[in-house]
Amino acid sequence: MLIHLHHGGDQDAIQLLARDQNNSLIGYLHLDTTDSVAGPAVEVAVEPEARGQGLGSALVKTAETLTGGQPIRLWAHGLNGTAHFLAHALGYAKVRELWQMRRSLFTSVDACVLPDGIKIRNFVVGQDESAWLEANAEIFALHPDQGSWTNDDLQIRIGESWFDPAGFFLATDVNGNIVGFNWTKIHGGHKHGDHQHPEIGELYVIGVLPTATGSGLGRALTIRGLEYLRDHGLPAVMLYVEAQNERAIKLYKSVGFSHWDTDIMFREK
Repeated sequence: MLIHLHHGGDQDAIQLLARDQNNSLIGYLHLDTTDSVAGPAVEVAVEPEARGQGLGSALVKTAETLTGGQPIRLWAHGLNGTAHFLAHALGYAKVRELWQMRRSLFTSVDACVLPDGIKIRNFVVGQDESAWLEANAEIFALHPDQGSWTNDDLQIRIGESWFDPAGFFLATDVNGNIVGFNWTKIHGGHKHGDHQHPEIGELYVIGVLPTATGSGLGRALTIRGLEYLRDHGLPAVMLYVEAQNERAIKLYKSVGFSHWDTDIMFREK
């Protein structure tokens, strides 16, 4: 949601504000209507002192009137968040579970062993955008919130203060075609003053083409990202993965990650 706020709202996004009698902001809802496959999604925040008065429900019910009859999806971050109570109160059904996994970077990292014929290089701004978008669309064909990225979506992130091509790794085959990638990110610290919190690395987007699945490339890319973030002196690294993606979770556990937290998506019935 920070991307949308920073860049002033997409044409396909609606932002609702709730204010008290003193005109102080006490509630906010972001309605994203860009996913034509999965449908509109909302994230809602209410000031702690304003909770328990039906404000969250009022924001979501208002959003329901703005989607042309399409069912809304609602994110609840963390297992004990108030959004869970809101979703249940509204009668929404759980449809997606997203794990956050973490690992210390003070422990050892396995060696990066590449499959035959594969090289890893850095993303080059102004050169690799189209090829990366094609690979991203193929890899995440079943996840349109990622796979449907356009060049505008990519350019927004390239323009962010945290973007560094030195941490954006592309795996290429003997013909120079992109067959996988690992885009890392560093949160917090003095380099990224917009959102101050302790530094932590993230494997932001990682994927391998179906034709390269099972070759060990996913493991190699994961380890290359860990090496990069460790060499920056970060204490830990995080990533997000679908809870039902047993293959990916097994890989991440094998290189030292463990479950940290869970986000749940609910859908309007």
